Amino acid sequence: MAHWLIKSEPNKWSWDDQVAAGKKGTFWNGVRNHQAKQNLMAMKVGEEAFFYHSNEGKQIVGIVEIIKPYYPDDSDPTGKFGMVDVRAKKALNRPVTLEAIKADPRLKDMVLVNNSRLSVQPVSDVEWQIICAEGGV
Repeated sequence: MAHWLIKSEPNKWSWDDQVAAGKKGTFWNGVRNHQAKQNLMAMKVGEEAFFYHSNEGKQIVGIVEIIKPYYPDDSDPTGKFGMVDVRAKKALNRPVTLEAIKADPRLKDMVLVNNSRLSVQPVSDVEWQIICAEGGV
């Protein structure tokens, strides 16, 4: 199974908001980048993604599970983009900051380090294990 990272500005949709959505989860919409769209399309039900607070905090704070595969995003008037549904799985015991990720030479090839603006990113198995260990999960 693949691993992912999804980014959200906490003042628009925070980890606490995601947790409050409960077991039913919520849609992950608003993606308007074709590379991020391709990543959303590749997601499969049951895969996991890091939940990253962008702009404020700049840190991985939790893990979500993909609960519905890619489908049209009704907030996109062009009809070109879609979304997936996610639900909170667990919070990291210790948030892992972008600063810490950039400082770790084992993570130098991580997409977050090299293309930090991409809102939906793949995460390698090794990167996943390192960040989970750093986050205490």
